[in-house]
Amino acid sequence: MTTTAAPDAEDSGAHPRFVEALRRSGLDDLVGRVRRFPEATRTAAEAAAALGCELSQICKSLIFAADRVPVLVLMDGASRVDVERVRDVLGARNVTRAGADLVRETTGYAIGGVPPFGHRTNTRVLADRSLLHHDVVWAAAGTPYTVFPMAPDALVAHAGGTLVDVRERTS
Repeated sequence: MTTTAAPDAEDSGAHPRFVEALRRSGLDDLVGRVRRFPEATRTAAEAAAALGCELSQICKSLIFAADRVPVLVLMDGASRVDVERVRDVLGARNVTRAGADLVRETTGYAIGGVPPFGHRTNTRVLADRSLLHHDVVWAAAGTPYTVFPMAPDALVAHAGGTLVDVRERTS
């Protein structure tokens, strides 16, 4: 009987910290489903174009500072976060988009490659309900060149997220 080794970070292209997070969570099968692209998929639009999927099927992982405390917001790629709604949900006085240094310090990843879980620190996670409109969403796998697919309810659960309504309302 022969055994096949599970794909490693170099094979998948995913960030090694994220591969380790997948394995710790019992999600080894996702390592082999990571897609790597020669061009960056740093934005939701770039990722959707590379995958040939709807923009709303991309899960953006965005760090905000709520009264100077980092919070991760998971949002569908076609929507924008309404910071006032985030402020209301958190009961915070001030919510701002985090800068690149705070994003890297909090998550261990650079903007454009932040996955929904597997971060350096334990951060509060808010997940917009709009993610649940699809059977599968795609999220960054720790680099600006890699994404992975996952059922949105499982993604939110693995991220430890709370479902909320924080997307901007359209007129």
